[in-house]
Amino acid sequence: MSGSSDGGTFTNPGDPLRRNWLWFSLQQLLQILFVFVFRYRARGYEKLPPGGALLLINHQSMLDPLLVGLPLKRPVSYVARENLFHVPIVGWILKRTYVMPINRESAGTQIIRESTKRMKQGFLVGLFPEGTRTNDGNLGPLKPGFVALVRRAGVPVFPVGIAGAYRIMPRGCLFPRPRKVRVVFGDPLTEDELREGLQRGNEERLVELVTSRIDECAREAREWLASNR
Repeated sequence: MSGSSDGGTFTNPGDPLRRNWLWFSLQQLLQILFVFVFRYRARGYEKLPPGGALLLINHQSMLDPLLVGLPLKRPVSYVARENLFHVPIVGWILKRTYVMPINRESAGTQIIRESTKRMKQGFLVGLFPEGTRTNDGNLGPLKPGFVALVRRAGVPVFPVGIAGAYRIMPRGCLFPRPRKVRVVFGDPLTEDELREGLQRGNEERLVELVTSRIDECAREAREWLASNR
């Protein structure tokens, strides 16, 4: 897959602090739609640094990547199956919205390698460590694979919690329903927390810490949702 001057392809993602024309256009349209239909609100995103960072997010629905990227003035990179890039129109959009194609046979190592490369280029990378969407709206067990990415990338790590998206588009739902949604960006893990958690033998402790921090953000988002503010 070759690079491109539009800043949207995999090998040449462009400026990590500047949205390309397609990302910007879709974002403006979706901001209007989501605020009107879902009463979308987000907070805490001003904490994100100007450089690369890893966002660890609870996975409620297929809309989650959009919900996290919506309030930001810079792009977020996610991963998607490589075969989707060969689907007409879908592939064209994915190539131009900073999505990284991942081969199913080597998914684990490729995610670590390509995500690390993006973050070292200064991009935000979003990851759903549950590995799949929730079945009941609650945070499921995290897969420990993200620990290797945290260790290799050496960038700030931020928990992000989404509430309401499960009711908008649960598993098996083909079309989103008009429900409220909130997104909370939490404080980054401290250097001490990362240093301790990345010591050999402490990986399980880091998984527990990240689980707790994502759950805190999701709980704050649920409380915000319930307050009708």
